[in-house]
Amino acid sequence: QVHVVESGGGLVQPGGSLRLSCVASGSIRSITAMGWYRQAPGKQRELVASISSGGTTNYADSVKGRITISRDNAKNTVYLQMSSLKPEDTAVYYCRVGVGGYIYWGQGTQVTVSS
Repeated sequence: QVHVVESGGGLVQPGGSLRLSCVASGSIRSITAMGWYRQAPGKQRELVASISSGGTTNYADSVKGRITISRDNAKNTVYLQMSSLKPEDTAVYYCRVGVGGYIYWGQGTQVTVSS
């Protein structure tokens, strides 16, 4: 069993920054891709950014230049550094982790961008 836990969400003003963290624990031999998704009220869950085991990154067009994904393989952790945040970034952010051919999701962390 693999557990995925996100942290770092909160309320931030437009133009501000936040850093999300996601830790995977449990029966893990190796993690393949790790990623962050988000879901705003009334909308479908969408990819924000992903990073492969080799460090290749992929970003949604809406966040390019403002958000950086990184991972620490030794800690089974993935980070999402967000800056220049906009009200439209408000959503629940979910971490997605690939382990042994299975996909695991965290419970989500709320990010609210508002003045």
